[in-house]
Amino acid sequence: MITDAKRAAGRAAAEFAREGMILGLGSGSTILFALERLGERIRKEGLSLRGVPTSRATREAALKAGIPLVEPHEVDRVDLCIDGADEVDPNLDLIKGGGGALLREKIVMTASLERIVVVDPRKLVPRLGEKFLLPLEVLPFGWSFTAGEVRKLGAEPMLRKKEEGDFYLTDNGNYILDCRFGGIQDPPGLERELKGIPGVLECGLFVGLAGRVLVGKEDGSVEELVRPGLNPSPGGPGRPPVPGE
Repeated sequence: MITDAKRAAGRAAAEFAREGMILGLGSGSTILFALERLGERIRKEGLSLRGVPTSRATREAALKAGIPLVEPHEVDRVDLCIDGADEVDPNLDLIKGGGGALLREKIVMTASLERIVVVDPRKLVPRLGEKFLLPLEVLPFGWSFTAGEVRKLGAEPMLRKKEEGDFYLTDNGNYILDCRFGGIQDPPGLERELKGIPGVLECGLFVGLAGRVLVGKEDGSVEELVRPGLNPSPGGPGRPPVPGE
């Protein structure tokens, strides 16, 4: 049932892609359905686009789907970013990083003109960080000192490890600290404080970045949540705004 919800959200997001776009391709299980639909549109509609993947796993899945890829330095813009989230609050602020790609994801999302986040209903929460741990990508050198500074902010940081017990490494070769806060009262303020700690390369708080959140439902329908100032899509989720309207 949750798979049906993820499929609905991911495939709806792919309908926002238009001819000639540069797409930021996020990471996670819901994104796989967006890649699947983008590949279908390329084959059936002759849609021309290029993607900037945010992880090695996404790169492999995108190539398998038949999506042409480019490196970030090879393009001067990203038109649309499609990404997932681990939590979404009522302000459409996010926690991301469960898959370990938060640094690359934030770089690409920040560089994008439009940003769509795809989730299933379980990801909607009244307050960030009450259940999901906040990931931080940190430099391996001195990581224990970095964790100590994070602890001063009221967190319980834990170094992420793989199932076999080895330290988890991001695609950038860094560590992840998963931090328990027990609820985050001020996401923008906490993001600033965490980013000010030496050794913290990026924080899993994505504040003010999501433009639209597509929430897939188990019956295959999709609810569109829109940040104030943006217009809902004409005809409902998955029906992208026409340029100039």
